[in-house]
Order: sequence, then C-alpha cells, then structure tokens
Amino acid sequence: MSLSNQQYNSILQIYEKTRDRNRHILNERKEEVYRNADGYKELDESVASHSVDYGRKLLNGDASALEQLHQTIQTVSSRKKQLLTAAGYPADYLDPIYGCPDCQDTGYRDGVKCHCFRKRIITLLYEQSGIQEMLAENNFSTLSYEYYSGEDLERFRAAVDYCHQFIRQFADSAPNLFLFGNVGTGKSFLSGCIAKEILDMGYSVIYFSAVQLFDLLSKYSFDKNKETLYNPYEDLYNCDLVIIDDLGTEISNNFVTSRLFNCLNERQLRKKSTIVSSNLSLEDLKAIYSDRIFSRITSNYVFRYLTGPDIRMCKKRKLNNRK
Repeated sequence: MSLSNQQYNSILQIYEKTRDRNRHILNERKEEVYRNADGYKELDESVASHSVDYGRKLLNGDASALEQLHQTIQTVSSRKKQLLTAAGYPADYLDPIYGCPDCQDTGYRDGVKCHCFRKRIITLLYEQSGIQEMLAENNFSTLSYEYYSGEDLERFRAAVDYCHQFIRQFADSAPNLFLFGNVGTGKSFLSGCIAKEILDMGYSVIYFSAVQLFDLLSKYSFDKNKETLYNPYEDLYNCDLVIIDDLGTEISNNFVTSRLFNCLNERQLRKKSTIVSSNLSLEDLKAIYSDRIFSRITSNYVFRYLTGPDIRMCKKRKLNNRK
C-alpha cells in the first residue's frame, strides 16, 4: 500500500484549490468592505505608500525608519478594524482564511507534513480497509444488550462504560485498550464505536486486522524497491488512534513479534492511543508473543474481558427464523 505520485499530487491540488477558493472569498469580502466602509480603501492603499516612504528613509540612513513603519502600520491596522466594526463587520472579517491555520493550507509546517496532510493520506490509503463500511454498523447508535445476560451482560456493560470513558479522556491522556474474550462477543463492535466517535472529533484513525497489518509491513520491509512516497511506519507510529483487530489470527514468527513490539512501544513513547482486540486468553498471549510485548500491554492497557454467545451466529439464526 503506497502513495503514488498521482495520489500525492492530487492531495497537493486539493490544497491549491482550497487556497484559491479562500483567496477568492477574501477578495470578494474586500470589495464589499470598500463599498460599504468609507475610508477603508484609502487606509488600505496607504500602507504601500508608507512602506515606500519609510524604505527611502531607511536607505538614507535613518535607523529609526523601520520602527516608525511598524508603528504606522499598527496604527493603520487598528483604524481599519474600527472602520470594519463601525460598518457592521467583525474585526477579523478581512483576516486571511485558512482551512488549517497550522499550515495555512500548504500541507507542510516547518518542512514537515502537517497533521491535516497526514489525515488526507490516511483517508486516501485506508479507505479500502473497510473502516467506513464497518462504522456504518459498528457504532453506539446500533448498540444493543439483547444477546447478553448474567455475567456476560455485566462484562459487556463494563466494557461499554469504559469505551465512553476512553473517548472522554482521549484528547488529554492517550488511553489504550485491550479487548479479549470469546469469538463474536462484541470486541470489534466496540472498537468501531470508539473509532467513529474519535473520527467525528476530528482525529485520525487507522483500522487494521492483524493479518492486514503484518502483511503490509512485510511487503514494505522486504520490497527491494523502497522508492515510494509512503512509509507505513510513519502513520502506524503517529496516527492518533490505531486499532489492531483479531491479534493472534496472523502467522506468528520473529518478524511479527518484532514489528508488534516496535509498534506498541513507539506509540506508547509518542503518547498515541492504541486499541487491540484478540480472541486469545492472556496465557496464550504471553506464550505466543515475547515477554516484552506482554509486559507492554499489561502495564499500559486497560483490559476488558468479554464473554457470551457468538452474536454474529445469534443474529444469523434470528434472521433465518424470520424467513
């Protein structure tokens, strides 16, 4: 899964169109203000003449010219805002317009891809992972306790409660969650519920099945042609939330163990949230993966154990009975 030159350029074109659109809006606003705020146009145009005058003084050896220019521009700017508000406009009506103030719609900040650029890459590259389709069904609006009872219900309610807490704490504490238990008890569903809320809050989310994740990293690691605009580790380490679903379904080997540890460790160091779900018991988790991985998870993750019937099978039987 790599970002082609065409895809990269398509993202840059989005930024270019955004800048053009916002410049057009700003120009229209300026013409509107010129018509409705007496004296504003003259003040606006005076800045250029002042700059020329003080520039000439500076060249003639007047060391105070630059400071005088700054003071004059500040006075003119203050007067312009007064004219704007007097004409019924907000004081910032003619300030530059940006979709992303952090990078000013360039996609880069201090020579590094802005968070908005990275989010566009993630959206472009991971839409085929099926997360959008998954979230259409796996969200709190479709949450049901119908198939749970007794201790199973208590465990599921506790997990749901923590999911809401996870979302509330997300911006401040970068929580981690490990969901484990029987097949079909709602682990992927709850991961999807969290993912949708976090996406709606404006954060970036990547969803992988364990098989998808390690297949991607294997292809990238062993591909001799590394001339690609996309490095999956950048997003794996820096994305706001990474969800690894069905850990334990992949083929386990030294490569998988090493990459899993690096992923969990790096994300912890960078204070990024991770959700892992697995059908494995904690005993199996420790046996299959290294002690370092088991230690990372048990030390830094909240555990929620889910039990009960396979809900997918329950729904299927219910549907068949209706036919």
